[in-house]
Amino acid sequence: MSRAVKFPRYGGTDVLQLVDVAEVNAGPGEVKVAVVTAGINSGEAAIRQGAMDSVYPAHFPEGQGSDFAGVVSEVGDGVNGIEVGDAVVGFSDGRNAQADYVVLAAERVIPKPHEISWDEAGGLYVAGTTAIACVTAVGVRPGDTVVIAGAAGGVGILTTQLAQHAGARVIATVGESNLDYFRELGVEPVLYGEGLRERIRELAPEGVDAFIDTHGEDNLRLAADLGVDPDRTNTIIDFSGAAEIGTKAKGMSTVDARQTLLELAARMARGEIELPVYASYPLEEVAAAYDRLAEGHGLGKIVLHVSEEPLSG
Repeated sequence: MSRAVKFPRYGGTDVLQLVDVAEVNAGPGEVKVAVVTAGINSGEAAIRQGAMDSVYPAHFPEGQGSDFAGVVSEVGDGVNGIEVGDAVVGFSDGRNAQADYVVLAAERVIPKPHEISWDEAGGLYVAGTTAIACVTAVGVRPGDTVVIAGAAGGVGILTTQLAQHAGARVIATVGESNLDYFRELGVEPVLYGEGLRERIRELAPEGVDAFIDTHGEDNLRLAADLGVDPDRTNTIIDFSGAAEIGTKAKGMSTVDARQTLLELAARMARGEIELPVYASYPLEEVAAAYDRLAEGHGLGKIVLHVSEEPLSG
């Protein structure tokens, strides 16, 4: 038997349980991975609460987790180029990454570069693919002025750096505690809250070329007030607003996950981009991890520590 996070019904973090499950062997074309770290994401909380039941219904008892990093413990027939003991970054669509072991198709893992920490690797998939989708959706170009709303989250931090490396001038909306971090990145942070529109206009009197919303609330209306073309505005959370205003709502499903992860992992290994992790919890404290996520005001990602980090990898 091994452990996996499950929930038997929709609800708050109190419905999360760490239960014993039967271990599954890797079948043809599959690998079995012993999970070291696993990421958590706001979308998983929305599914668990039933807020996305019409799109992503749960099948009780439902599991959780897409992001993970770990060590290959078994290789199925027909799998080439992967060996037992390999350190990998994984991306599962099976809601099963918050567990001791994950069995999935071999093409759903990539090698974990030694230069990337286990914490970074465990939280990379959802944030990374979504960030690439955002930058692609609005067509960030050299010389653009781009506003990124909610820049302190995992998606926001990666989107900020990707837009910056694409040659754009980035204005990042953040809380007061994160101003210094974004200044050190070389972008222009601005406090969100009352008066945000005026503060952005003061920074960009000639206008804003593109707007990426990772937070929701009134950000799409703000983009419209700033005169940003709806075709160069993207949200990953305010879908009703996008339909009303006519902006884009492109997310991780619009990019090639494997190719995106390979690209991001290589760039992180070279030190071009980073993914801060501001909190980590043992798997047993998964409910506390999601409670912390709901509080907001973090910088980057929260991850779960599932097993001990191996000496190599």
